[in-house]
Amino acid sequence: MYALERHTQGTLVSPQTQTESLEIMSFLGEFSDELEDALGIMAPNAHLRMVLHLLKGSFEAKTVTPTSMISASRVPYATANRRMKEMIDEGLIDMRPRTRTGKSFSMHPSEKLLSQWMQLSSRLRRLAAARFGVGTDTQDNRDYYFGGSYASAQSIPPLRVRAEPIKVSGGIRVLVHGDPTFMVMENLKRQFEQVIGTDISQRAFSIDRLREEALRNAKRDRSRYDIIAVDLPWIGEFAEKGVLMPLEQVMDLSRLDPADFHTAGWKGGHWDGRAYGVPAQTTPELLFYRRDLFAEAGLEPPATTDALLQAARKLHDPRRGRYGIAWNAARGTALGHTVLMTLADFGQPILNLPKIAGGFDTELLAKGGYRATINTDVGLQAAEFLMELLNYSPPDILSMSWYERVRPYAAGNIAMAYGYTLLAPYFELDESSPAYRQTGYLPHPAGPGASPVAPVGGYVMGIPANLAPERIHAAVEALTVFTSAEAQKLFVQNGSRTNPRYSVSSDPEVRRTSSIFEAVDGMSWRDELQFWPRPPVPEICDIIQICGEEFHDMLRGIVTPREALQQAQDRADALIRQSKTK
Repeated sequence: MYALERHTQGTLVSPQTQTESLEIMSFLGEFSDELEDALGIMAPNAHLRMVLHLLKGSFEAKTVTPTSMISASRVPYATANRRMKEMIDEGLIDMRPRTRTGKSFSMHPSEKLLSQWMQLSSRLRRLAAARFGVGTDTQDNRDYYFGGSYASAQSIPPLRVRAEPIKVSGGIRVLVHGDPTFMVMENLKRQFEQVIGTDISQRAFSIDRLREEALRNAKRDRSRYDIIAVDLPWIGEFAEKGVLMPLEQVMDLSRLDPADFHTAGWKGGHWDGRAYGVPAQTTPELLFYRRDLFAEAGLEPPATTDALLQAARKLHDPRRGRYGIAWNAARGTALGHTVLMTLADFGQPILNLPKIAGGFDTELLAKGGYRATINTDVGLQAAEFLMELLNYSPPDILSMSWYERVRPYAAGNIAMAYGYTLLAPYFELDESSPAYRQTGYLPHPAGPGASPVAPVGGYVMGIPANLAPERIHAAVEALTVFTSAEAQKLFVQNGSRTNPRYSVSSDPEVRRTSSIFEAVDGMSWRDELQFWPRPPVPEICDIIQICGEEFHDMLRGIVTPREALQQAQDRADALIRQSKTK
């Protein structure tokens, strides 16, 4: 057999693209069968048969070997071997050694073949539509005539399999948050294993348990995980406690294309000027609102807190089982986040950060010298706003947290909800939801004299500081794949509604999946996407907890707003003083 040389390889594509491609492959295979059966003089097209077998195997994450390709050709062995050599010489096939000796290879479609196949698939669909009148008014056909095909040509290419598999004992071990985006990654585990060439094991925890496990892992002699997901507010704490290693120590950051990340998300992974994590999901908290209900009521989308209260008041109708608005109001972490973000809505951060153009400066937090700013005039405005919001909320609002606020919105029981974009699949992917294709997305409405803000949440992926040295290279390579534009696009096409990269937001295929990406992209360009509302100082988790406890007592009527502000301020001051003496 022809002596095979080493090439780069393979791909991952979206479910829609995969389905369409497999349909066309099946058609071409069946059409070839009909031609060969009807015209006995016609010999099988070995090139076409092998291309179809190779592409189908790649899309279905099945191993393709030279032997299986020859078998699929339906021509004699020697002829098939020559045809395969021609395809390799033409750069249509990439190959990866399957063994250490390099004598056995798996076969994968090259980027050239994939590009040619995607163009052919598109042309075949248009030809069928033009000749047989099938689907002549589809969006794909309209796009072709109105410039869509050019835009699609600028799309992010499919995720390609590494030329050299990652070699690490036991595979790559990842610790993540149990949210829809990371669950998409788990669902694609088999495909990602094919891409990086090794097994992937993923453990998922709730937000509080994730932080506890990451801190517990840092105390072990050797990390149990190669990569861990880190909530943005934890960066300062994890850097100061040596939980994460600075990434520039182990990799060239330019490989990540930092300029492609949303600025707030990329900066959010830094502490004291050093990068400790790579954005895996940038998910701002937005105001979800029912466009249809607003239209029926003659309401404009709210841009201010006063307009928000007016809309909530008008749409609040408990007798019909509909409530004005839902938000994080459960005691502790959930409500604590709401307090910080509501302060931001009224133009004030939780710490005395210096004001700069477009927001507040977090660059010097590692130098210390900050203090809590809770018991202020702006703090009182924020507290009174939450008290008013309570009047137009569902009866169980004080136990609502991350998911509980979005589920009733998806069910049609809530007219508006504050929610992270990562939770949008609850109604964007559910055609039975009253909010399906009826949801608008806004930054947080602003208080008097303040500007609209979309507080950035989400996770970065970092490498534990106590990771065994022999595993670091593998962790870096896997991290680069998981956070690449190609991987992020694949997450979106499989149901995620978070994205940390500009290039992915502007990809035409991504934009067609949801209006949320264009909306968030616009917020980023307008400097509304900000991470200063939750500054990543080491004490921030405890400050959030304090606010979530004191303000919960306020909402229950146990203390007044002024008392809640004073008690939260006193506890936060004591916490920061104590941490400085350690």
